[in-house]
Amino acid sequence: MQTLPYQNTQTEYRNESTQKPPREVIAVREASAEHIIQAARNNIATVWHGDFHNAKQVLSAIKKRVQPKPKTETDPATAFHKHRLAQSQTARLVNMLLVEIHADFMLDLPRALNVQAALRDVYGEPNTQIFLLPLNQLLGFIGAHEWHKKGVAIPELGGNIHVPFGVFSPIRGEYLSLLFQAALPENCEIAHDIGTGSGVIAAILAKRGVKNIIATDNNPRAINCARENIARLGFAKQISVLEQDLFPETQADLIVCNPPWLPAKPTSAVETALYDPEHGMLRAFLRGAATHLRENGQVWLIISDLAVHLGLRGADDLAAWFDEYGWTISGSLKTTPQHGKARDMRDPLAFARSQEITYLYVLKRK
Repeated sequence: MQTLPYQNTQTEYRNESTQKPPREVIAVREASAEHIIQAARNNIATVWHGDFHNAKQVLSAIKKRVQPKPKTETDPATAFHKHRLAQSQTARLVNMLLVEIHADFMLDLPRALNVQAALRDVYGEPNTQIFLLPLNQLLGFIGAHEWHKKGVAIPELGGNIHVPFGVFSPIRGEYLSLLFQAALPENCEIAHDIGTGSGVIAAILAKRGVKNIIATDNNPRAINCARENIARLGFAKQISVLEQDLFPETQADLIVCNPPWLPAKPTSAVETALYDPEHGMLRAFLRGAATHLRENGQVWLIISDLAVHLGLRGADDLAAWFDEYGWTISGSLKTTPQHGKARDMRDPLAFARSQEITYLYVLKRK
């Protein structure tokens, strides 16, 4: 391993996860995966100054070495929490291999890719100062940028939804078909899409003929993403997108929400679409929706039972919350997941994923 002096201790460190910065940084032109892992275990990050393709090969070797070995747990909740802990520990080690990003998002390494467009997709305006970034995240940004350009085909829309890094993608979109199957409330003119993300649900409601839709989200990246998708699909006159928590001030004939399905702490901004500590967002939605609903209006709640199979939510909890907040189920639809993890028995959570069902509950006030 060839170590270089790294004097610039004030260089900004960026990380999209909640991991804390390393206590020390060293620079190398070349190093083995084992040396980088050993330094990482001591909370020392390694900045790569050598060949870019060699860095990718070393990163791949690091991932193979720190990949957690699958363990069989009899308790579903224990299996989930141990899986999340192992993911976090692995990510911390993997993210200790850094690169320097120079002004205007330039990566100044031999055989480096042009990463400017991918980094603009994440950060917006170009930087003027050097910052350090985990190589693994940079590669993730590049992949996300390609997906953003390509888009995700949504058969229900007859078009694509384009999603940048940091916004939940409807790539696992079997639940979207439920939105076309459910009967709209009679004379449904106004709808709210709470936690719109990419804007896909609002777009489907517009496609079904709802004239006035307000979509909300508290993630600025999601707001920009939703607005761009809605404009691209030609629904800008029907849909307004607002940056705020939960409900707009107006009342609606229909309120739709696809909340995070698992009660756990997110470790990055994009994970807030997946993890909702103690079902806080779900319960706040059920508690507040009635005051924003017109007479004879409906709530459509899209939620999976994966948390039940993981032992993170009781089988009767959802029904109890409906009752507590004054809702009755007037109908429901369901579907099973089609994504690869649902059939991959090597996945540590396959025991739960293989049983998962996603529901669309039609709720009315008691």
